[in-house]
Amino acid sequence: MKKVVLSSLLACAVVVSGASSTLAQTPVQLGSQTTGVQMPDAEYTVYSNAINQSNPQAKAAGLEAYLTAYPKSAVKLDVLVALLTAYSQFDGSGVKVLDAADRVLALDPANLRALTFEAYFRKASADTLTDAAAKQAALDTAAGFAQKGLAATKPATVSDADFKTTQTAAYPIFYTTIGAAALGKNDYPTAIDVYQKELAFVPLAQTQSPNGQLPDTYQLGFAYFKSTPPQLLNCSFYLARFVAFAPDQYKAQGLNIAKWCYKKYHGADDGYDVIASAAAANLNPPAGLFASIKPAPTAVDIINGIFKDTPDLATLAVSDKEYVLQNGSDEQAAKVWETIKGKSVQLPGAVVIESSPTILKVAISEDALANKTADFTFNLAPASVEDTATPAQKAAAAKKADEIAAATAVGKTVTLTGTYDSYTSKPLQIIMKDGEVILKAPAKAAAPAHHAAPAHHAH
Repeated sequence: MKKVVLSSLLACAVVVSGASSTLAQTPVQLGSQTTGVQMPDAEYTVYSNAINQSNPQAKAAGLEAYLTAYPKSAVKLDVLVALLTAYSQFDGSGVKVLDAADRVLALDPANLRALTFEAYFRKASADTLTDAAAKQAALDTAAGFAQKGLAATKPATVSDADFKTTQTAAYPIFYTTIGAAALGKNDYPTAIDVYQKELAFVPLAQTQSPNGQLPDTYQLGFAYFKSTPPQLLNCSFYLARFVAFAPDQYKAQGLNIAKWCYKKYHGADDGYDVIASAAAANLNPPAGLFASIKPAPTAVDIINGIFKDTPDLATLAVSDKEYVLQNGSDEQAAKVWETIKGKSVQLPGAVVIESSPTILKVAISEDALANKTADFTFNLAPASVEDTATPAQKAAAAKKADEIAAATAVGKTVTLTGTYDSYTSKPLQIIMKDGEVILKAPAKAAAPAHHAAPAHHAH
């Protein structure tokens, strides 16, 4: 989805009117100020011919010629603003626009219109960069102009109405630019602050439009998701609002995270339709909405329930064993670990996070898979070939090594066997020794016995 903002910018662009008289002594009426400027006949003719052009390209060319001929013009700032407006109507690349904006700001560092174009086109350019460091630097530069724009005050020569009109077009651009720069460097409090201000600033209909502020509604929900700790219900609400109005092809990217945040807070997805309905009908969470959503049981409650409902701890699902190891008391963790320590198992469906010939880090539990983080480390037995091996045996060993390397590339799903050796609880990491990659599971191999996760908690 792409936001359309230039039309609103142009709507409030300065309209520079030419003088009605051909006499050199007539005051020149300008869009940003009205001053009685006295011009020689020759200069006035060049100025008037340029400023009265209806074609933007012709006007820009004429104004550039005027500035070249009269570099110390008394109306230089106003001519530069008119030039900026003219370029903005046909220079899609922004190169000429930014050059004109730079020249305006050299004379008037707080010029709101120039700061707006600087922020808009510099962010647009940054969005095309693929190098992360270069992109962040470009976004930070754009955000710097946006910050100056938000701080700009009304000049005495500009009417309240004109300044308000310019602010109306400029502020959403400033907010989204600062938000993008903040997200890029994981500054989630700043991102949340400016996206909230942006949504409150624009008409409600714009917050529901893919060409308006709907994309930044997604960014706001994402910022709540990535906060430390995650603000789960805000995450769910704003992403549910995005889903309510997004085109079908974009709904899934918001729905998955919205439901994840809701389940993480509530413990299950029942009642999600309530928050989704509220999000579709309200810009922000209505009073009392979050208070009506019951939080999930605490870790103590969950683990006590696990021990109460599971006489044989060895039958726990992998996710539940991990949960106890990570969140239980030392005694509870020790009891679970004793059921698996030294035992060899076969674990299918492991997604490779890091890979080397001797160590595989994989995601196995539901949480690890959702977050794409490793919760198991398999120390693989090193491949070896006897010196007395035949060429055929060496070739077979080399082929197997290649197959294992292909099967265990990052992102691949693989079946592994190994023996529980040790673990760390924070962050959780279960270490397996004597690991082996199963390239093709035996035809009648039985799946490991695991009970489903207890109904009273979810991960």
